[in-house]
Amino acid sequence: MFKHILVPIDGSENALGALEKAVDLQKLCGAKLTILTIYRHHSMLEASFSMVRPQEPENMDDIMRGAAKEVAEHAKARAVELGATEPRAFVKNGPVARNIVAFAEEHGVDLIVIGSRGLGSIESYLLGSVSHKVTGMAKCPVLVV
Repeated sequence: MFKHILVPIDGSENALGALEKAVDLQKLCGAKLTILTIYRHHSMLEASFSMVRPQEPENMDDIMRGAAKEVAEHAKARAVELGATEPRAFVKNGPVARNIVAFAEEHGVDLIVIGSRGLGSIESYLLGSVSHKVTGMAKCPVLVV
């Protein structure tokens, strides 16, 4: 059946629901389980609107990367709690849907399990959700939870 399952995680309830389904499928198939969190690069304009306190003059990308690592590690721990066997977690930067599909192709993923709605912005209402884009671009099956 499936040998490698990818679960993109953004920390939303829908993404965590997708993780639960992916763990169930892993148990059923004996597949590898990979968790992927992607953060977007923020421009200086976006950074100027951020809630970062002046006492913490970190680069906005460093802050986003740190938050993404926390989300990925939390998801990995949750997967283990649910009974997943040796889940792996990765963090990437860039356009979310495109990176999910590229990661799946590069790593031989044969199923993507993704939440139907995540923590997307107004952009998702104008351009379509990440899950919708992934279903259109992926060469492997995509299960939208």
